[in-house]
This record gives sequence, C-alpha cells and structure tokens, in this order.
Amino acid sequence: MSAATSPRSVLESNGFVLLSRLVGRALLYLLLIVMSLWFLAPLFWMIMSSFMPLDQVGVFPVQWIPRVWQPENYTDALKFWNFGTTFRNTMFVTIVSLIGDIGSCTVVAYGFARFRFPFRDALFLILLATLMLPFAVRLIPVYAAYDAIGWIDTFYPLIVPSFFGNAFYIFICRQFFLGIPQDLLDAAKIDGASEVRIFTQVMIPLAKPAIVVIAILSFQNSWNDFLGPLIYLKDPDLHTLAIGLYKFTSLPGQGGIYNQQMAASTLMVLPVLIVFFLFQKQFIQGANISGLKG
Repeated sequence: MSAATSPRSVLESNGFVLLSRLVGRALLYLLLIVMSLWFLAPLFWMIMSSFMPLDQVGVFPVQWIPRVWQPENYTDALKFWNFGTTFRNTMFVTIVSLIGDIGSCTVVAYGFARFRFPFRDALFLILLATLMLPFAVRLIPVYAAYDAIGWIDTFYPLIVPSFFGNAFYIFICRQFFLGIPQDLLDAAKIDGASEVRIFTQVMIPLAKPAIVVIAILSFQNSWNDFLGPLIYLKDPDLHTLAIGLYKFTSLPGQGGIYNQQMAASTLMVLPVLIVFFLFQKQFIQGANISGLKG
C-alpha cells in the first residue's frame, strides 16, 4: 500500500472534507441568521414602537426597547379607528376570496394537468401571460365594466374575480398535480371511480400542501389589499382594514402620533403573521413540491 492511499492519509482526507462541510454549513447558517435579522428588524421595531411613549418613537438614534411600556397606545388608537367594522369587512372579503381561489384554481389546474384537449398548452401559455398585465393597465376598463353592472360600492369586485381563477395559483396547483403518478389515477379508474370522485377523493387530499400555499397567499393578498377597496368602495361602512388604517393616519392630529400608528399597524399585521406561523411547515413543503423553490 502506497503512502498516498495509507489509512492515515484516508482519515486525514475524510477529516478535512468533514471539517470543510461543517465550516460551510456554519457559514451558511450564519448568513441565514444575519439575513433573517435584517428582514425581521422592521417588524420588531414596529411592534416595540407600538408600546413606546411618543417622545421615544422616530428619534435618532433608533430606540429598540421602550423605556416605559404603554399598552394604552392600542386602546387610544382604537378610539379613532373603526376597527370592528373594518375587521369584519376584511374577514368577509378574505374568507370568501380564499374559498373562491381554492375552488376555482384547483378545478382549472386539474383540467390543465390531466385532460388532453385541443390547444391546451397554448391556452395555458395565454393564462400565464396574463401575469404580465399590471393592474393599472386594466384598471379603467374593469372599473367601467363594474360600474355598468352596478357593482361599484359593493364587495362584488373584490370577491367575484376569485371564483374565476388566478393564473399564479393555477400554475402552483398544476405543477403539483403533474407530480402525482398517473398509475394512481389509472388504478382509481379501474376501480370504477369517476373523474369527479378522483378529483375530490384522490387529488384534493394529496394536494393539501399546494392548497395550503394557495390559501396563505390568497389570505395575505386579500387581507393587505389597498388599491382594490380604495377604488371600488366609497361607503365608509364597507371599508376594509387597509383603508381604515390609511384614514386613521390621515386624521387631524394623528399625523405625528407614531406610537398609535404603529399600534394600529400591528393590529392589522398580526392575523397574517399568526396564519403564516401556524402553517409555515405546510407552506414550505407545498412551495418545494409545487416547483416554487429556487
């Protein structure tokens, strides 16, 4: 046995490889921690500022921890903000839109993934091309159409489009459905299952990770939507949280009360954070399986 292939040299080589991997993984974790802190810093400052006295917010250098904790900032903010009505409206729009997105996108995605029909691929490319159309480009014709049928100042423009599919959500579901083995569907057909039964009892249970991804994205988009309610809703009793928060910050005397503004912002962001942290495992799993990674 030569010196180059001696057990000692092999052990030293393996030890060097193991050390390199450990150092590389440690550097990777360090980079991820730094990036996480970088992205979480604004959120942390917003939450801490919501408990600070007014003279501690918006000063330099930035104050991260309240000198005196003032939870009454939340109650003071709610005195000027119709939180109950806007919260109820936002929940209604969000839940109905979520149901519409999940129902319509799974059905359309199943059709694109499992059925063969003329111009299927071309139609799917056209569907994806709609993602490149900015909302501002179709704002005026869409508004004119809604105005012609009397939908302005109602929730219909915010919830009805979700029942006709979302191109991005359809793409997510289609990618997931394509990953399900065809043999499984053939076995279900041999057992006498119809397409409806295969979709509801086979595909939907298997597609739970992708559905969770769609649900979280739909919840976030509807909850944070500002432009849609601003354009279509004029009645204050129909306003959502985004519009209510905007009106709150523009009230006379509220322009410089940053601690109450941060308290109101925290109340609006909190439900989205809770939903994400409760379903983050399923969200990451669904994103990986659906081809969104990378």
